[in-house]
Amino acid sequence: MTQPMLEVKDLNAFYGKSHVLRGVNMEIMPGEVIALLGRNGVGRSTTAKAIMGEVAPKGEIIFKGKPIAGLESHKISRLGLGYVPESRDIFPTMTVRQNLVLGIKDMKNPGKYTVDDMLDMFPNLRNRADNAAGVLSGGEKQMLTMCRTLMGDPELIIIDEPTEGLAPKIVQQIGDTIAEIAKTGVSILLVEQKLSIALRIANRVYVMGHGEIVYGGTPADFATRDDVRKEWLEV
Repeated sequence: MTQPMLEVKDLNAFYGKSHVLRGVNMEIMPGEVIALLGRNGVGRSTTAKAIMGEVAPKGEIIFKGKPIAGLESHKISRLGLGYVPESRDIFPTMTVRQNLVLGIKDMKNPGKYTVDDMLDMFPNLRNRADNAAGVLSGGEKQMLTMCRTLMGDPELIIIDEPTEGLAPKIVQQIGDTIAEIAKTGVSILLVEQKLSIALRIANRVYVMGHGEIVYGGTPADFATRDDVRKEWLEV
């Protein structure tokens, strides 16, 4: 039986006295794309941060069979878990090319992706490869943060709200790119609000409400669950 790439068991997290995550359970299999859906403020981004060690977790987080709950973020990253935060953090005064090189974890043993691979994947970035990253549009900055994460050769990537605030044309492009990344065998946990993107590329979906998972299933099954959509997703 295939072992999950990532297992989250009874995960709790707090901001001060505020109990944000209340026993989250989920798993991601190798090569699987999981969409984590839910309204703003239900704990989706906190789940991502707890897995990555940016928020103190209480519970079990098991990556490739090894417990990682409580490890420092850089140690989790070196185990093969990549993270693309919704803040789209880039180094604005450095060039696009330099930003990509910074994603390499071991210069002596670089991963399967090269800078040219990333520029081929995103022609927009190739056109601006030697420009300061600070002049990029919001969509281009999102592409750059995803590519920089891929340069670290992760086996699983957590991508938090990649289409937030982007134009429809760029949203489509970001969705296509995530689908292409998945085809290379990288597992993906996609935190997303847009159902059209999430359901198009995900193998399974989880829905969060009030800090816990309230539904899990395939996109086909989810499409039949008007009750879930109305109670937990519609505004």
